[in-house]
Amino acid sequence: MLYIGIDLGTSACKLLLVDQDGIVQKTVTKEYPLLFPKPGWSEQNPEDWWNACQAGILELLEGVDSAQVEGIGAGGQMHGLVALDAQDNVLRPAILWNDGRTAQQVDYLNQTVGKQTISRRTANIAFAGFTAPKLLWMKQNEPEKFARIAKIMLPKDYLVYQLTGVHATDVSDASGTLLLDVEHKCWSGEMLAECNVRLEQMPRLYESAAPVGTLLPDVAARLGLSSKVVVCAGAGDNAAAAVGTGTVGDGRCNISLGTSGTIFISSSQFGVDPHNALHSFAHADGGWHLMGCMLSAASCNKWWQDEILKDSDYASEQAKISRDHLGCNHVYFLPYLMGERSPINDTDARALFIGMTMDTSRADMTQAMLEGVAFAIRDSFEVAKSLGIEIPRSNICGGGSRSELWKTILSNVLGIPLDIVATEQGPGYGAAILAMVACGRFASVRDAAKNLVRVKDTVEPDAELVKRYNARYEQFQKIYPACKDLFPKIQ
Repeated sequence: MLYIGIDLGTSACKLLLVDQDGIVQKTVTKEYPLLFPKPGWSEQNPEDWWNACQAGILELLEGVDSAQVEGIGAGGQMHGLVALDAQDNVLRPAILWNDGRTAQQVDYLNQTVGKQTISRRTANIAFAGFTAPKLLWMKQNEPEKFARIAKIMLPKDYLVYQLTGVHATDVSDASGTLLLDVEHKCWSGEMLAECNVRLEQMPRLYESAAPVGTLLPDVAARLGLSSKVVVCAGAGDNAAAAVGTGTVGDGRCNISLGTSGTIFISSSQFGVDPHNALHSFAHADGGWHLMGCMLSAASCNKWWQDEILKDSDYASEQAKISRDHLGCNHVYFLPYLMGERSPINDTDARALFIGMTMDTSRADMTQAMLEGVAFAIRDSFEVAKSLGIEIPRSNICGGGSRSELWKTILSNVLGIPLDIVATEQGPGYGAAILAMVACGRFASVRDAAKNLVRVKDTVEPDAELVKRYNARYEQFQKIYPACKDLFPKIQ
């Protein structure tokens, strides 16, 4: 049998065709635009996602016996607000995870309602990217549209709805709305009331691998699939990527170098960071996880190469950086191109290079950009360690993980081995695994990951390089506090 995994990313929809042994048979990627209507805003049209998904599935199935397709799973970008009216029409472009317009609403939730109150209700505090602040923004700035909302959904849930006609979400993705009681995996009545939202406006909650329905007959006919194809609830992209890298069960770690950067620590027990620097979310394996998320990771590399250097040859640019120069760079980079989430929670934070001199080279600045992202991931890594969590090693995935240099830098900045799994397809592969579980191929997500995910390579840290990077990180930590008060003044 065959299974389709969908990775609804920020820049493209990637689809995988996976066989029953977990072997990826084919991949297709369909891009769509990212909209920045105002500085700090980030939006997309949900219809673009659906069009890309349909076109991608049709291309994925070319030359394939589509009767063998048994299930579909979706992983996707989290937190985005998709608002539907009573006829299930999209009311406005989706406000995305990296949108920074909600500073006022975040301040209201954290300061007026109170961080302790919000954390007690949801296990998290408000961040600009979360869904609840977006709802408050829409209520205050687009009241007529807000009044017409009949259903509130997340990005990948819009695809599930289009496939099945069911308004559903899973607990991992719902954790990032700031509307979920994460510990008990149910909508928080107090938070819904805070946002002037009714329970009937929310999608039904499922565990990630639970089947929510089968393909609508007209959709099945259009895609050339059986209407008996099972569609599962799916997962937020980080939880799906964790499944795809085998980061399930207790005490496993995954680092993702995607558009955003995350450190993801799985647990079979519910727990909360008392300082709320790390998110506490439900996991796609039925448990929970702690997660630190930086808003700009591989996107920093894309910005640097495409917008500044105007050079699409990423590998050639990195080849100019010699290994003996690692840990010795005099230039630093703060990677806050879209503000920052974990652990500083500052929408006003901005990116900067510092330390340039007359002999600073293009390669020095490229290296600083790569190191800056690694240092920012270490910020969340250090928070986890302060909670007594031991992280002896980690998996790594995401587009940035294809860079051998970046993996070497990150391994030595963190001082731990990084394991690379055989199938480096992140959320899409995890989504396909969830579909297998939904169809009964495996008894549980953990069972599926144990049988399907294999490590193919490991990047080991070097003791001397770790020592050099420890010293560099101490300096990096001083830059943001020194600039913090300046950022709001230069907006």
